[in-house]
Amino acid sequence: MNILGISAYYHDSAACLVQDGRIIAAAQEERFTRVKHDSGWPALAIKYCLEAGNISSTDLDILAFYDKPFLKFERLLSTYLHFAPRGLKSYLAAMPIWITQKVWIKDTIAKKLNFNGTILFPEHHASHAASAFFPSPFGRAAFLTVDGVGEWTTTSYGVGRNNQIKIHADINFPHSLGLLYSAVTYHLGFKVNSAEYKVMGLAPYGEPAYAATIKKNLINIKDDGSFRLDLSYFNYAVGLTMTNDKFSRLFKLKVRTEDEPLTEQHLNLARSIQAVTEDVMVKMARHVQQETGEKNLCLAGGVALNCVANSKILEESGFDDIWIQPAAGDAGGALGAALIAWHQHLSKPRVPHRPDAQTGSLLGPQYSDNDIENFLSAHKIPHRFLSTADLTKTAAILLAKENVIGWFQGRMEYGPRALGNRSILGDARSAAMQKTLNLKIKFRESFRPFAPAVLAEKVSEWFDLDRLAPYMLLVAPVRTERRRDVPKSPLGLAQLNEIRSDIPAVTHVDYSARVQTVNKNTNPLFHHLLNDFEQLTGCPVIINTSFNVRGEPIVCSPEDAYRCFLRTDMDYLVIGHFLLDKKEQPADRISAARQEKFAPD
Repeated sequence: MNILGISAYYHDSAACLVQDGRIIAAAQEERFTRVKHDSGWPALAIKYCLEAGNISSTDLDILAFYDKPFLKFERLLSTYLHFAPRGLKSYLAAMPIWITQKVWIKDTIAKKLNFNGTILFPEHHASHAASAFFPSPFGRAAFLTVDGVGEWTTTSYGVGRNNQIKIHADINFPHSLGLLYSAVTYHLGFKVNSAEYKVMGLAPYGEPAYAATIKKNLINIKDDGSFRLDLSYFNYAVGLTMTNDKFSRLFKLKVRTEDEPLTEQHLNLARSIQAVTEDVMVKMARHVQQETGEKNLCLAGGVALNCVANSKILEESGFDDIWIQPAAGDAGGALGAALIAWHQHLSKPRVPHRPDAQTGSLLGPQYSDNDIENFLSAHKIPHRFLSTADLTKTAAILLAKENVIGWFQGRMEYGPRALGNRSILGDARSAAMQKTLNLKIKFRESFRPFAPAVLAEKVSEWFDLDRLAPYMLLVAPVRTERRRDVPKSPLGLAQLNEIRSDIPAVTHVDYSARVQTVNKNTNPLFHHLLNDFEQLTGCPVIINTSFNVRGEPIVCSPEDAYRCFLRTDMDYLVIGHFLLDKKEQPADRISAARQEKFAPD
């Protein structure tokens, strides 16, 4: 039984193939088109999934689309009518593509895939809930889904038991925690639906000076976590801008431009919206626990990528354990829709797997050593072959000498995080590495923290964390004995220069870290590398950041990896069993790549 799940036409389009209940393949369209957050029809992601399953579209039994387009269209029309004549310009811009394309998904599927079988349209938040519960290790659990907006729903909770999910309650548009966070993201000068994590990373540099103002004016929060927004401060309902002049007057802060410096006010606003978000999420989770009586919680929706809020839920909500969908945003809807088709539409049984059924979320394309060698040889790229033992040992030695390594192995990750297969690696012990990676490799803001990858069996020796965190979706404090005193901490972004622990490159200004635990069964090669690094240095922790530069998706193919390697100040590229030294690469290719004109041929 072949089931294809699809998400498309909002942001982060993706496809997922489920065969007889097993997740075979899943990927975002952006990785193939190289257009970040690509929202178009996921033709290349679908092509990959079908190839991974060794099938064609005519072999598909069911196709599941991640939401109900007509219901979303109804919401858009109702909203425009409610706010008319405001939003006329946005209405005129949006309607042609809806009328000619977005509401005719069945026709699109029939035309593009030559498919005339069963097509299912679960609701958006049902797809989120399914993506959270069905791959989780729990036989039964509560779920909480929080995002910007689906069709009408922005927040929902319910219970998953065996092979069924049931939504108990929801909150509807225009009242949305995700859109509130995105509104502040916009006001701080960052891109909506793309850069919310920058606000989370910026928050520890400020103080929650505006939290009371936000609660008094923007959002009315009840004890159970339900909420209503005062829409007079926002423009998102009519699609013009996220915030308005009234919002600016409230905070005495105009919308920041991208090149404008970050001030104390900006830092405080970031900290304040993060604090309010954590408060709402914890209140909602407590209410869900009390209402359902469940011991475990599953999370999905874009807000579930807020790893600081997730950790607060784990600590304060009353649940024993939580599991968070690694592709928590819209991309994960493709997976959820496919699993709804299998378990609920077909009533197929479900057997929970540990640590989960998502196999480390390593579900994307992979390239054999033959594929890689053919690419390297065809373009006369200097390289040398290493055995597996030499590969990890050599990489460990290079990292210990503070080299930056591009690490390209196995199957590409599904979701926004690089988890050790499409990663850039560095020495977490290096005081200079955080700045080096941000400015010379990633070409991004200096305040952005990096995540530590740590041997799963050693995590509690370095962080205050008593469980696995394989998907970088929880934060944990660096253990006290690993910290260093900062006699008089400066304020604002000047805190960047302080050395706070034995692993300063992954220790945020509040001593927290977004941890990834590496399991030898899920990713044996990456685990082997960490083990070799510990044998060499006594430290089982390295920096793991995504293999891309600012504004581009994570690399997918060997060609993508090589281009990124040349464009940056990375020292080495480990791709399959091959080692590439930057010093050996042709100078003209490096020059061309840095002018963004590189083509291997």
